[in-house]
Amino acid sequence: MSLTSINTSTRKLKAGGRISGIVRVPGDKSISHRALLFGAIAEGETTIEGLLPAEDPISTASCLRLMGVRISPISQGEVVHVEGVGLEGLEEPKEVLNCGNSGTTMRLILGLLVGRQGKHFVLTGDKSLSKRPMQRVGQPLKLMGAQVRGRANGNLAPLSVYGQQLRGAVIGTPIASAQVKSAILLAALTAEGPTTVIEPAHSRDHSERMLKAFGANLHIGGEMGRHINVMPGANLKSQKIVVPGDISSAAFWLVAAAITPGSQITVKNVGLNPTRTGVLEVMKEMEVDFEILNKQDIAGEPVGDIKVTYGNQLKPFKIDAEIIPRLVDEVPILTVAALFCNGDSQISGASELRVKETDRLAVMARQLKLMGANIEEHSDGLTIHGDNSLRGASLDSETDHRVAMSLAIAALLAKDDSKLARSEAAAVSYPDFWNDLERLQN
Repeated sequence: MSLTSINTSTRKLKAGGRISGIVRVPGDKSISHRALLFGAIAEGETTIEGLLPAEDPISTASCLRLMGVRISPISQGEVVHVEGVGLEGLEEPKEVLNCGNSGTTMRLILGLLVGRQGKHFVLTGDKSLSKRPMQRVGQPLKLMGAQVRGRANGNLAPLSVYGQQLRGAVIGTPIASAQVKSAILLAALTAEGPTTVIEPAHSRDHSERMLKAFGANLHIGGEMGRHINVMPGANLKSQKIVVPGDISSAAFWLVAAAITPGSQITVKNVGLNPTRTGVLEVMKEMEVDFEILNKQDIAGEPVGDIKVTYGNQLKPFKIDAEIIPRLVDEVPILTVAALFCNGDSQISGASELRVKETDRLAVMARQLKLMGANIEEHSDGLTIHGDNSLRGASLDSETDHRVAMSLAIAALLAKDDSKLARSEAAAVSYPDFWNDLERLQN
């Protein structure tokens, strides 16, 4: 595939061909954020191999540096060194903490900061992040005694945090959100007394796994492991972290190979944490021809290679609220997959997608309709009618990285070429996406 930039943000996408070869995707974004944050408040030097060198983790590192944490430069292929300052060592910054476009940075750092007694912090972000709801984190933190203020009654950035002595609490989260849960767990590390988080469903558990590895006094119990208890007082110790490939980034290639005639792809060293593999469950429902090879455990996280071979007559699928926490970031690319299934696919229980970098349900429906897709939008999901014949179109990522990459895969199957405006959004989670696409499409 020939990919050429028309200007700094509009990219030509040539239709046709197949996807084949071997690819390694960037390090898992969720794990990269947490490795930086937990390393910062540990004692000693944490080393991170495979950290995602993209805009969101770089925003997390920048905020931590402003609070006195020494972090080596973040670049492709380089081991990152974090000199921890301990649980109480974060300094009051002289500048506003800019979280860029990263909701994970803002929400998790809120949990990190609310217990820093007597210290004042201000968090801001770009235009998109400043529209995204933060009260879902601020409200449960207030139950622990946190002081978080901001626009729209504390729901929108810029946010002001004045550190308090926190108290332990039992907190039930209304939605299964790894970001909300992780913020509470970070706050619990310096609270007085134990804190328990009760989830309605099992969300991503990278924080629990990594906090235990760093030495936190954390216990998981209850049905489906949905009760997470933290006893404060344990000092975190530095670790050597190896970040696996991000399955959310791998999903673009997995779907591309599944729907593009003549394709076969192997994605190496992908994280297979069961709280993240909902996309593989949907692929099984679609009867995609795939296998997992070289399974192993690295630093407490299961990893393996995923090989996908094209097969026609893919079956339609249904996604509901139960599985959404395990594939929330893969909904855009699965929407593309549904266009090439033999029948109608249904996505429901996905209202969380409306408060991501964009309203992903609306954006995907709007953009794919420009290509001739038959999609119906609902309040919490989509109905996608399969067996589509797509045409080339002038598309727009609308600044969303997962939308940009999903539309790029859809464009492969169009009858003629497309153009994608604001294609640079892909760099938020996958800086080399366009180079990998050009190499793999032939």
